[in-house]
Amino acid sequence: MPHARILIRPKAGILDPQGTAVEQALPQLGFQPAENVRIGRLVELDVADAGELDAICQKLLANPLIEDYEIQVDA
Repeated sequence: MPHARILIRPKAGILDPQGTAVEQALPQLGFQPAENVRIGRLVELDVADAGELDAICQKLLANPLIEDYEIQVDA
């Protein structure tokens, strides 16, 4: 069964309150500032048919209106 990794993150131009919170917290915690912080999520799964991954992302894992996703499949 192929193993897949799906990286889901907010689309460019979509507000990312978690990213903003991390960006603001870094200097307060004594770290150097960072810019353009985006928080996403990684989904890993083994699938019988890797050809279904795009449909799985579109219908279940991601919100295509506000999120982009990237699919990586291991052979």
